[in-house]
Amino acid sequence: MNSPSRQSVRKAVIPAAGLGTRFLPASKSVPKEMLPLVDKPIIQYIVEGAAASGIEEVVIVTAASKRAIEDHFDRFWELEYRLEQAGKDVLLAVARRPAELAKFVFVRQGAPLGNGHAVLMAKEVIGEEPFAMLWGDDLVLADPPFVRQLMDAYERTGGAVAAVMQVPVDDAIKYGVIEIAERLDEHLSRVSRIVEKPKREAVPSNLASVAGYLLTPDIWGYLEATAAGQGGEIWLADGVQRIAEKGSLYALEFQGRRYDAGNKSEFLEATVDIALSRPDLGPVLRAYLQRRLAE
Repeated sequence: MNSPSRQSVRKAVIPAAGLGTRFLPASKSVPKEMLPLVDKPIIQYIVEGAAASGIEEVVIVTAASKRAIEDHFDRFWELEYRLEQAGKDVLLAVARRPAELAKFVFVRQGAPLGNGHAVLMAKEVIGEEPFAMLWGDDLVLADPPFVRQLMDAYERTGGAVAAVMQVPVDDAIKYGVIEIAERLDEHLSRVSRIVEKPKREAVPSNLASVAGYLLTPDIWGYLEATAAGQGGEIWLADGVQRIAEKGSLYALEFQGRRYDAGNKSEFLEATVDIALSRPDLGPVLRAYLQRRLAE
């Protein structure tokens, strides 16, 4: 199937201004996005996946308590100097890598006015371009990279793309759940609507929106016209629903392993899986787990 040429996707937005209360007390002083999975913070894995997909510029929406995120993706000259003087070239490359992944722009969300408002804060930087919108604590490990899969779906359809995964119906009430209008193939569908946290008896499918979107620039107008909802907040799902209403929202059942790293149990699962996949840690950790299970 030949697809028409689309405007290339060069930018990503990561809302990271939330309080992270599920990880208190750690998140009282450390942003939840900066909690390490082995030796890298959650948000670095997400940025690495975006960069590997061709993203050149990343807009991270933060708050006053999230300065550590800005520092992480900046250069630390004193550390680099000391590592260089000590001849620790491998560690020097590790220290420099976060700042070299992309061009970074940091925008402060001055008040907790919802995830839709947080995304809207990036409008001036993104402009009239399609962009990836990635949650800062929702990690997908995949090959090809998660964002690349979203880009490919956008190339094919020209519309916005919601990443979705199958969940038990009893869990669907925790998510934005999509209703399928038309199946394009085994993994890609056109969406008729997205229902945020539906009641158990009104769940339209078992496909939940997770990890992020590939959004088209018409989202800006929809978010600007969206009235504040519960708690006086503007919700991204309301703007995405407007895209669905005009028939331009698609759902991609992506390939890969998704972790809600803001959930304690899945954070631990991600830590173990990543450690087991590493040649320097995997054999030792696997032997330890086998011993523990045998006790």
